Amino acid sequence: MATYVTGLLLDGERKSIEPIAARLVDDPAETEAMRQRLQECVVISAWSDAEIWTRLGRKLDTELPEVEAFVIDDAGFPKKGIHSVGVARQYSGTLGGVDNCQIAMSLHLAGERGSGCIGIQLYLPEHWAKDPARRKKSGVPEDISFQEKWRMALGKLDGALESGVRKHITLADAGYGDIGEFRAGLDERGLEYVLGVSSQAMVWPPGSRPTLPKKKPIGRPPTSHRDEKHPPISMADLAKRLRYRQVNWREGSRGWQASRFAAARIRTVHKHSHGEPPGKDQWLLCEWPAKEPAPTEYWLSTLPANAPVRELVRLAKLRWRIERDYREMKQELGLDHFEGRTWRGFHHHATLCAVAHGFLALRRALSPPEQTALDAADGPPPPPAGAPALGRLLPAVPSAP
Repeated sequence: MATYVTGLLLDGERKSIEPIAARLVDDPAETEAMRQRLQECVVISAWSDAEIWTRLGRKLDTELPEVEAFVIDDAGFPKKGIHSVGVARQYSGTLGGVDNCQIAMSLHLAGERGSGCIGIQLYLPEHWAKDPARRKKSGVPEDISFQEKWRMALGKLDGALESGVRKHITLADAGYGDIGEFRAGLDERGLEYVLGVSSQAMVWPPGSRPTLPKKKPIGRPPTSHRDEKHPPISMADLAKRLRYRQVNWREGSRGWQASRFAAARIRTVHKHSHGEPPGKDQWLLCEWPAKEPAPTEYWLSTLPANAPVRELVRLAKLRWRIERDYREMKQELGLDHFEGRTWRGFHHHATLCAVAHGFLALRRALSPPEQTALDAADGPPPPPAGAPALGRLLPAVPSAP
């Protein structure tokens, strides 16, 4: 495993097993033997990726500076053919449309000074989950059944919390934020959130007091809440009525990032016509860039009523960390380079990619850049470093983080 992680960290365009093996040996005649070792480790050996996620989650939560959020998203992996586990023609935001691909849901820890992945699970389309022959051929475990991505996300959050990771604010895009059951699941777990939502969702506007009408002497009792003066309105229509102001939220390489935002306290309208009561009081945050004809982004948040708008904006925009994680894990560590077709192989490869990325995230956050012999303007080149010792055993897992 350590050898494989070392191979992922080395330079090279391709991070599948065979190219990694070639880079790890000095004598080309040893490449095939190394390839077999890596193949055994990643595809065949039954080590527990869940155990590695537990260790990685604890380490990042305790050692990565200023961790403050869980971030949830999914990524697409383009594939040719039909045999790789979970592959299908399906929509992927990463790929920008419907394509032949695998999709994996991931959970990350993030703060302004760094982020890292602490869980990945492949999404198994329903027709895959119900096909015994394909399941057996690709090694899908018996306890894996079809699950929507938002249910998978809640499961990953449960696993992280049970392993000792602290509770944090949860961030996700509208693919998760639009689902009332997902938001309710976060409430049940005591997790505050800032979630993207689509503009057509209905809400009770500020100042509304929806109640059940009084029962009439004849007929069925009313089941739908009403407020004649403040009826439900779409987020898009409400957003145009709000007052916007310029907010700066993060200083980047090109200066401060800024846009126009407005926030209002609202209550959600979920299954209103079926008798569901109004949702609890929460924030609606809207972004309307100066050059756009209408608001472009919307978020719901359960942060306290006295939360500053700038803090709402900063947390909403912190979700960018997961895009950086995906880019680094794919472009630098070969997350999408795995060429095997099995469930175990995919998850072992993804787990070790996350371990390599976690090492880099901690290194970057905890060890500021310093001048080394490689940076010197003159003088003889430093002697080459020897290969690291790879025989060290992992320590026992502590009973508490």
